[in-house]
Amino acid sequence: MEEDMFSGIANGAQIEGKALQTFQKNSVLVQHILDQNRLLINEINQNHESKIPDNLSRNVGLIRELNNNIRRVADLYTDLSNSFTKSMEVSSEGESAGTTKSYGRVGQKRIRAND
Repeated sequence: MEEDMFSGIANGAQIEGKALQTFQKNSVLVQHILDQNRLLINEINQNHESKIPDNLSRNVGLIRELNNNIRRVADLYTDLSNSFTKSMEVSSEGESAGTTKSYGRVGQKRIRAND
């Protein structure tokens, strides 16, 4: 019984670690993409203000790139949400598998020594 409890806790900690790694990785990627988007938007605005035909036609490709970046950010947030949900499901399974809950904490049975 104790092995089940400890393996459940260890498994939950491993999943939470993976969720944290996913969050950190995705956060860095999202920030990088958002930085790129800021540069793209500035360039698009400059091209629009210049009203030079070549610059205006270049905006078509820049806007496509911007849209793709926005899609990537949405996908990263979806991955993050799925990872978080999965870690919460595994965590709650670990708590309910052979353990008792008391006030939101995982409890342990007290083992009495034979006198």
